[in-house]
Amino acid sequence: MEGQGCLGNFLQRCKPYIAMISLQFGYAGMNIITKVSLNRGMSHYVLVVYRHAFATAAIAPFALVLERKVRPKITFPIFMQIFVLGLLGPVIDQNFYYAGLKFTSPTFSCAMSNMLPAMTFVMAVFCRMEKLDMKKVRCQAKVVGTIVTVAGAMLMTLYKGHVINFVWSGHIHHPKSYAPANATGSTDKDWIKGSILLIIATFAWASFFIVQAITMRRYSAQLSLTALVCFLGTLQSIAVTFVMERKPSVWTIGWDMNLLAAAYAGIVSSSIAYYVQGLVMQKRGPVFVTAFSPLMMIIVAIMGSFILAENMYLGGIVGAILIVIGLYSVLWGKYKEYKEKEAIEAIPEPVKVGGENGRMTTVMEDIEANDFDFEMQETSEVNKEMTVPVLAISAPIPQPPMIGCGSTKSQPKENIMRQ
Repeated sequence: MEGQGCLGNFLQRCKPYIAMISLQFGYAGMNIITKVSLNRGMSHYVLVVYRHAFATAAIAPFALVLERKVRPKITFPIFMQIFVLGLLGPVIDQNFYYAGLKFTSPTFSCAMSNMLPAMTFVMAVFCRMEKLDMKKVRCQAKVVGTIVTVAGAMLMTLYKGHVINFVWSGHIHHPKSYAPANATGSTDKDWIKGSILLIIATFAWASFFIVQAITMRRYSAQLSLTALVCFLGTLQSIAVTFVMERKPSVWTIGWDMNLLAAAYAGIVSSSIAYYVQGLVMQKRGPVFVTAFSPLMMIIVAIMGSFILAENMYLGGIVGAILIVIGLYSVLWGKYKEYKEKEAIEAIPEPVKVGGENGRMTTVMEDIEANDFDFEMQETSEVNKEMTVPVLAISAPIPQPPMIGCGSTKSQPKENIMRQ
């Protein structure tokens, strides 16, 4: 039984890690499929609309059935927060991300997205979701990791270097239809332009996590919140697409890679991802949720070299290594913070009150000494109260007048008995 309990506790602790690692595989597949669809000429505005339409259709039935009794009422402030979530995630983040993906590559886009934990950490500090105490090692690790992550992302943006060829690059035949038409004519100007678009998308995505964490405090129904965000995101994306795309032919979609990209991105990367991220965020916070993006970069780099014949540059590899080091420094700091929080929650209440200064044992000893003094004081007061009635009893009691009256009335009876 003890072994099963230990195993159950271990699996319970591993759930957030397993969930976030699984999502990174889902995101990696989305990047590859989406890149192929965009290279074939699909408009990224239309792709965002179809993506969230699929997401709404996939998650709404579960929200209506499973949360019909626990769904909170939507007030105007909650509606505005959900509206902002739909604008930040589906509209701003994904449209800028897909536009940047056109000018760069999937691996570079994933690497730039690794700035997400650093941006989220800085915004969480400003929103007072993260406490920053530079005297503690875990806080120092988070700050240093944030700086290293930003430095790695800037290195990937401003420096390319030599092309690094993989061992398997010369032995794999890549389909020509998957390669972008202007791959040979892409310039450094387009690369920097794509980098700027990706940075804006990452900032919007970090803001999405902060607003989502705030919204979940008032609206705790995860499935319903995901369905509403996807639905409002679909409506907002339709409005943006009507403004940016004037040709009706861009809405045409068939049974091809475009449909697969929209369905896969909508079901896996929007509906399931929003829901799982919300669940993990309630327990570990937004910084923990965003700290697993380096794994997606590694997966996409391997898949991109196989499928897209993608070139890897020296600057990208060095910058990616810096990003991974910085991000996992942040993740280590978050792990230490979580363990410290668990230790504090396991301590009894009287000790928690005095435990803020780190002197747990001293507080417990003070409490025990105070209890002992209080008991001694209580017993001395009881003894004092008990001595008062003893002195009162020893004093002479005056005889009430009714007793004297009783003795005069009983005298004739004694005389009668004597007669």
